[in-house]
Amino acid sequence: MARKNVLTALAMAVGLAVTAPAVNGCVSVGSTTANSSTTDRTQIMLVSEAEVNQAAVKNYNQVLTEAKTQKALNTDAKSTKRVKAIGQKLIAKAPQFRPESKNWNWEINVIDSEEVNAWCMPGGKIAVFTGLINTIKPTDDELAVVIGHEIAHALREHSREQMSAEYAKQTALNVASFLGVDQQKLAIGDALSNIGFSLPFSRSHETEADELGLELVYAAGYNTDAASTLWTKMNALSGSSNALANLLSTHPSGDDRIENLTALSNRLKAEKAAKGDVKSGK
Repeated sequence: MARKNVLTALAMAVGLAVTAPAVNGCVSVGSTTANSSTTDRTQIMLVSEAEVNQAAVKNYNQVLTEAKTQKALNTDAKSTKRVKAIGQKLIAKAPQFRPESKNWNWEINVIDSEEVNAWCMPGGKIAVFTGLINTIKPTDDELAVVIGHEIAHALREHSREQMSAEYAKQTALNVASFLGVDQQKLAIGDALSNIGFSLPFSRSHETEADELGLELVYAAGYNTDAASTLWTKMNALSGSSNALANLLSTHPSGDDRIENLTALSNRLKAEKAAKGDVKSGK
């Protein structure tokens, strides 16, 4: 198919996305307030918040049910108490950055798993895996950085934004298929889209969550310098990486992450000190 026809297909897809509000509730939003100095980007949403949150509740409940069945839910009372205490301090400050989060039905659970991971689903559904606690052995400040990062994903509606991006991509491919593009070319287009759009988009989300999460950590009174020590530990765990690995990763490289978070930590402390704020941060 001629390049002109491919561009025509993409143009039609864009047109469908523009007219999507009547069907999908398309909106242009800035999901967090101006209290954050790092998240002033406007976001385009092609799926509704209600749909995403309903799906999150369903998936979260499935995870908890499976964990209960495996006797892996909140099995360590000390770790569970610690994670929930840190999480609640961060949650208390979340409305500064997203006011409606005050009304979210927040949940925090610890799952016994070797996986070094934590996440926060849309609407405030948090899980921390014991593998992260046992492997990284984070201080309270470092654990706050992890949980703050995950909460930031939810505050910024990154899941909803990724779903909207996927919807737009699939619309473009479907239109191209309708116009006669062969399957091989569609597969190539899908791969190029992943490398040139979807993965970099995810990396931008990770950086945004790093930055907003660190602001949340600071607001909750934790030491933001812990971001550097946390990712130094994580970097050592993951090993070295080359340029190709970084290109195909959905996360920023460890060194870039440490440099960015160290600079932000220093700036946050300097700005607060200039304002005479001695209540936040350590």
